[in-house]
Amino acid sequence: MFQLDKDNPTLRLIVRYMVLTLIALIFVTPILFMMMSSLKPDQQLLADTSSIKAFLPIGDISFDNYKAAFERAPIGMFMLNSLLVTGVTVVLGLLVCSMAGFSFVFLNWRGKSIAFSIILATLIVPFETIAIPMLLMVSKLPWLGLDGFSWGWLNSYRVQIIPFIADGLTIFLFAQYFKDLPKELIEASRIEGCSWWQVYWRVVMPLSGPIIATAAILKFLAMYNQYLWPIMVTQQEQYRPVLVGLQYFFQLNTAWGEIMAYLTIITVPVLAFYLALQRAFIASIASTGVKG
Repeated sequence: MFQLDKDNPTLRLIVRYMVLTLIALIFVTPILFMMMSSLKPDQQLLADTSSIKAFLPIGDISFDNYKAAFERAPIGMFMLNSLLVTGVTVVLGLLVCSMAGFSFVFLNWRGKSIAFSIILATLIVPFETIAIPMLLMVSKLPWLGLDGFSWGWLNSYRVQIIPFIADGLTIFLFAQYFKDLPKELIEASRIEGCSWWQVYWRVVMPLSGPIIATAAILKFLAMYNQYLWPIMVTQQEQYRPVLVGLQYFFQLNTAWGEIMAYLTIITVPVLAFYLALQRAFIASIASTGVKG
C-alpha cells in the first residue's frame, strides 16, 4: 500500500485539486442555474430543469426577464436601501465590535468575565424570540433628527441599522483573534508611551486584516439577507431592502424567469464584496504573517 502523504506527492496534489473542484462545483452550480434560468422564458425554464440544459445558455435566450423585473419592482431603490443599511452597519459594527473585543482582551475592568459570558450567551438566542419585544421597543424610542423631535423608529433606516451594529459573534471573533496577537507588541507600545487608543488603532488593527475581512463578510451576509425584521418595521416602500422586494414577484402571477433575473441582480453585490474581501484577506496574511 502506497503512502499518500510521503511517497506520492503528485497523487496527493491531484486528489486535493479534485476535492477543491468538487466543492467549487457544489457552490457554483446553483448560481449557474439561476443565471441561465434568468435568460429563458418560463416554459423553457421549467422544461429544462430535468436535464443538463438548465445549466446551459441554449434555446430562446434573451434579457426580457431583466426588463420585466425592473418594470415590476423598483429594483434600484431596493438595492440602494440594502447597500446603505448593510454598508453603514458593517462599518460601524466592525468599529464597535473590535473595540469591545480589544477591551475584553487587553484591558482590566471589573465584571469583564461576566459581561463576556453574557455576550456569548446571546449567540444561542434565536432572533425570532426577541423580534416582537424589539419591535415594541423601537416603536416607542425617541429620536432627534433634522426635522425635530419624534417618537418611534418605524419606517426609517435607523431601525434597520442601530439594533444590529453590535453582535455577540463579531465581538467573540475579534476577542479570539486578539488573544493570539504577540503580547510583546502591546507591552512595547505601552512602554513607548502609547495610549490604549493608539495601541488599538496603530498596532492591533493593522495586524487584524484577516479577522476584519472575515467579520465583514459574515456581517455583510447577515444584514444583506435580512427579511423578517425589515418586513416588520418598514411599511413604506422607500425603506424596504431587496429581499422584501422579492414578494413583488409572487403577487398575481408568479414569473419564475423574472424571479431568477431579480435574484441574479441582487446576488452581484454579494459576490463582488466577497471577492474584494477575499483579496484583502490574502494580502493581509501575506503582509503581516499573522494567521487567522
